[in-house]
Amino acid sequence: MNSKVKNLVNGIIKENPIFVQLLGMCPTLGVTSSAANALGMGLATTSVLLLANIFISLIRKLIPDKIRIPAFIVVIASFVTIIGMLMQAFLPDLFDSLGLFIPLIVVNCLILARAEAYAFKNGVIDSAFDGLGMGLGFTLALTILGSVRELFGAGALFGVQILNEGIYVPNLIMIQPPGAFLALALLLALYNQYNISKKKKKVAQEKKEKAEKKAKIEAALKKAEEEKQAKLAAKKAEKEAKEKAAKEAEENAEKEAKVNAEKTESIVTDNNKDKKEDKTEKPATEEDVKGAASESKAEQESKEKSEQKLEEKNDEITSPEKSENKGEV
Repeated sequence: MNSKVKNLVNGIIKENPIFVQLLGMCPTLGVTSSAANALGMGLATTSVLLLANIFISLIRKLIPDKIRIPAFIVVIASFVTIIGMLMQAFLPDLFDSLGLFIPLIVVNCLILARAEAYAFKNGVIDSAFDGLGMGLGFTLALTILGSVRELFGAGALFGVQILNEGIYVPNLIMIQPPGAFLALALLLALYNQYNISKKKKKVAQEKKEKAEKKAKIEAALKKAEEEKQAKLAAKKAEKEAKEKAAKEAEENAEKEAKVNAEKTESIVTDNNKDKKEDKTEKPATEEDVKGAASESKAEQESKEKSEQKLEEKNDEITSPEKSENKGEV
């Protein structure tokens, strides 16, 4: 929300000068015997409050801290004098009805409090909205209080007869000073009850929101935990599957190795058996005999050829020696 609108709303409702802060009780109890007087007093106070806030905000940097309160009072008194003269000139009946309460606006603690707490520390526009909001809140509270007192005390509202005397007997105490306290107490009780019920609803709503938020968080945590458990279960199942596959692969490898060993052993056994059978003498067959004869014949022929070649070499060696001997002879 904008700060200016917030200042306006705070002055009217949340920080109402009468129903919340209980400021300006003198005019509140003194001039609210009728709704017209209450409205006139509220508008006069609003005008002074608005103008004082604007002017004090403009000159706030020129006012020394030590004399700021007297300076505020001088400014407020100046505007009260102007408003009083205007009312005396244009609204003489209202001016006469309010009487001494017009000059007493100077010492109204509401105006002095807003000048000290807000206008002296903030800009012109914000101070104007603050003064307008507080003034309207003050006017609203005075008008409601004056209307209640006039309605129950005289049966009228803004001078117009609302309740017929034959139907309603006016309660004259409501338009007398004690009636101001009674009516104010009644309105304060209603306002506080409204605030309490509103606060309870707000607290209940906050509790409901917190419970919903907590439920959402718990649901999210539960879901996260379930997802975590599912992931862990999936990882565990995957690990078990890998271990099982590795174990099966190892068993298969062992089986294959065993089969290969058995095969190798059988092959070695067969080879040894074949070797033993080769070493044992076999009965010679006709083909074996023919083969052996052909082999011996081939060996004999090769032997004869080698002997013949050897003799030829010897003849070649001895032939030169014979020729030399013949020469000597």
